[in-house]
Amino acid sequence: MGEQLIRATAVDGGIRAVGVITTRLTEEARMRHKLSYVATAALGRTMSAGLLLASSMKREGSRINLSIKSNGPLGGILVDAGLDGTVRGYVDNPTVELPPNAKGKLDVGGAVGPDGYLYVIRDVGYGYPYSSTVKLVSGEIGDDIANFLITSEQTPSAFMVGVFVGAQGVTAAGGMLIQVLPKAARDESLVEILESRISKLSGFTPLLQAGKTLPDIFQQLLGDMELVIMPEIQMVRFDCGCSFDRVLGALKMLGEVELKDMIDKDEGAEATCHFCGEVYQANRNELAQLIEELRTESV
Repeated sequence: MGEQLIRATAVDGGIRAVGVITTRLTEEARMRHKLSYVATAALGRTMSAGLLLASSMKREGSRINLSIKSNGPLGGILVDAGLDGTVRGYVDNPTVELPPNAKGKLDVGGAVGPDGYLYVIRDVGYGYPYSSTVKLVSGEIGDDIANFLITSEQTPSAFMVGVFVGAQGVTAAGGMLIQVLPKAARDESLVEILESRISKLSGFTPLLQAGKTLPDIFQQLLGDMELVIMPEIQMVRFDCGCSFDRVLGALKMLGEVELKDMIDKDEGAEATCHFCGEVYQANRNELAQLIEELRTESV
């Protein structure tokens, strides 16, 4: 099954469901950033979360930014995801590794740390971006996103994200978001049934490892609730908009004195993109050209 995002509704539009598979893009992030097991799980979960949240945006070009700052050894996580299905991200300390938690699973909560904040910025494609901040509840990513949805958006939500990574790399990753919209939230029995079914799931990645597709998972949870699976399948991918031209633009902003110093001391400059790990190198001639442009522009 390829990297994809699928949307569905149930109860005559009273329930909104979105599922995403991010196995290959999480593996790409692992390799690009040389991530440890627990860092892979943390970043993979957050990238899936970003894609799920971005899926509800309406305007072309809309993007969502998730930033986690906390007291754990991972330092922090930053993810940028778009309505177009692109996502990128990084963690501050990619080599951090921890023993498994009490359940024998990767200790994402311990790596992230429980004391900190989740910052969510929505760029809807016009005007000023909307921002929200909530305190972390566990550092496990899924719990914290669900808490954000309830706290900031007052929307009862079930949120599951997971990553399975082993010696061969990432073999399963993705997530699911189910929201009970106001028109259905008044039906307490409906909410209880949904909560009961979701609580019985062992997690999201075990379903993928068992061969379940996203429609299979939706059918299992919502099949008797007027489930409608949208025919459009959106492909998702790890994608970064960095380029050599952007690097030159950033270097140019340093000014003539700094550029001269780079030429004299290093005979060039090297820059690494935090989001994708791509390394760019500018030689002395290219830096000299930037200095010439600065002089021309100042005349």
